[in-house]
Amino acid sequence: MTTVGNMGYEFRAARPEDSKAIEALDGSFTTHTIFQVAITENGFALQEIPADPPIHKVFPAENTDDADAPVAEEGPNSRTFVAVGTDGDLAGFTTVSYASWNRRLSIEDIEVAPAHRGQGVGRALIGHAVKAAREFGAGHIWLEVSNINAPAIHAYQRMGFTFCGLDTTLYDGSPSSGEQALYMSMPCLEQPADG
Repeated sequence: MTTVGNMGYEFRAARPEDSKAIEALDGSFTTHTIFQVAITENGFALQEIPADPPIHKVFPAENTDDADAPVAEEGPNSRTFVAVGTDGDLAGFTTVSYASWNRRLSIEDIEVAPAHRGQGVGRALIGHAVKAAREFGAGHIWLEVSNINAPAIHAYQRMGFTFCGLDTTLYDGSPSSGEQALYMSMPCLEQPADG
């Protein structure tokens, strides 16, 4: 059991029996600001602006071809980590995958249940992703986030992620149409040697 904030959590690799709780986790968020994207001659610029009224985003259930596939299934280059509260309920999870050709560990998904936000659960899950990145030999960690998810963007920045790219069309034709995908990364520094 690890104490994060004022609460105790068990952090571990996901098990097949965690799949239903992972699928049911409330990843919604409310934000009072968004990152407005402006395309410039040499790239893009971001400006954080107020969202009036505040935006409440609920993510739709994913439409997968194999609805019976367990969420927590791991391959040789992927991992899912969970945080379980002292009450036995899932507090959060992250799923990562590693690509050896560019030595990138991608955070495919990270969600923290609303009741556990602000407790350091997300930071601890990112810590498990960093550990996995080092085990894989990754040079950097990469993720994608919507420009309207200012709370997540601020959290990633506090953890050391910086903006590295933009996709203005990723969400076209989806329930998130009109949003832009921001890419963030951070180097995966070698762990200092003991002694």
